[in-house]
Amino acid sequence: MRVVAEAEAAGVGSDYETGTPAADRELLGITTHRVGGGVVLSMRNDVTSYWNKALGFGFTEPVTADLIDEIIGIYRAERAPVAVLQIAPEVLPTDWADICAAHGLQPGGRIAKLAAPIEDVVIKGKTDLGIVPVTADLADAWGRSILTAFGMPHDGLAGMLKASAEKPDFHLYAALSDDTVVGGGALYVNDEVASLNSGAILPGYRRRGGQGALIAARLVQARALGCRYVVTEVVQPGEGQVNPSLNNMLGAGLTRLYVRQNWYWRP
Repeated sequence: MRVVAEAEAAGVGSDYETGTPAADRELLGITTHRVGGGVVLSMRNDVTSYWNKALGFGFTEPVTADLIDEIIGIYRAERAPVAVLQIAPEVLPTDWADICAAHGLQPGGRIAKLAAPIEDVVIKGKTDLGIVPVTADLADAWGRSILTAFGMPHDGLAGMLKASAEKPDFHLYAALSDDTVVGGGALYVNDEVASLNSGAILPGYRRRGGQGALIAARLVQARALGCRYVVTEVVQPGEGQVNPSLNNMLGAGLTRLYVRQNWYWRP
């Protein structure tokens, strides 16, 4: 299950960035690289510190000092402003502290990786918002609502998210208040594995069950498509803190595979 979860995370990120229209790719400075069994996603003009990430390592090939050297070399060559290395704790090498010291890698936030067999998920979620599949006329508003909900700018990124509506592996759902898109979420399907990602509701429309209903709609679709597993990842809250997204996923029957430390590199 861990190998599946890491592969899906790499696939989602890669498909978002590689599917970006040429003009937006140029604006954002996007490049993608396959190395060491994982993927290095670079966005030179990312102002969010989110989209530069290296992930999916350690399961088909070991994590080594040479691999990290190669990853950091890519980010240097691409002039990335920051990068986050996302590596499952169980595949970190014994000399990880030395590798971090060599590259100035610093610990950042923690991420909970969750998964479940499709037969174990719980389909629930009531809301007074409308939950509908994203059609071509909703795709732009869908992407912009998610970016706004996450506090991200629209330039370039809106085109990237909108383009996912045209990719067969993505199944997008919008939350509507009357006819206005106020949030949404994505289901990414690769063979028998479904990944829940990009779920967000605009602040003025939260606490109305929208997130739970978006999860339910995507789980129903995953079952209809014959998926055997569901995976996702969310921010692991600190001591005494609460993350409603994590609670929603746990309530839907997903369980923690592990909690991962993010490692940040800056030039």
